[in-house]
Amino acid sequence: MAETATTRRSRITPEREAELYEAVLDLLREVGYDSLTMDAVATRTRSSKATLYRQWGGKAELVARAIRHHKPVDPSAIDTGSLRGDFQALSHRQDDCRMEQDSALMRVLGTAAHTNPELLTALREWLIEPETAEMRRMVQRAVDRGEVRADNPAIDYVMHMIIGAFVARTLIDEEPPTQAFITSYINAVVIPALSA
Repeated sequence: MAETATTRRSRITPEREAELYEAVLDLLREVGYDSLTMDAVATRTRSSKATLYRQWGGKAELVARAIRHHKPVDPSAIDTGSLRGDFQALSHRQDDCRMEQDSALMRVLGTAAHTNPELLTALREWLIEPETAEMRRMVQRAVDRGEVRADNPAIDYVMHMIIGAFVARTLIDEEPPTQAFITSYINAVVIPALSA
């Protein structure tokens, strides 16, 4: 499927693709996933609906890829030489305002994914699985350096812990996630769990 998507995408310049993704995210923030339509995206971006379907196949893939494109952090580009340093670099790659916006957007999509299997599939393919693989590579480097035991059971839950921090911050503290909170959480929860 990824090869087909790449072939479809090649007709649009990277600049135009970025514009389309930003418009999709703006619409998501304005109306939510369920009310977002390909007609609205086509109107907002001055594209034809046929072009959008040809390039992305449907709303779910377009939204998932817009989120992926929007991510300010590429874990594969981070290697500070220590696990703590890698996590700190990850948490400092977006400012508090962007973190709050992204957290709100992910809550909207998380809710929508419960009733939209196509969205859940697209999010897994374009966002969750690639990010989980990158996180595993980051932790594997720490294992190779001797910072983390290879048999540490917490390795399988790193993404759960990170995502949990974002969700719990809003639900429990009624505050948006911030760099300071995420850094504190990583130092108090993630690093000790992996170092145990």
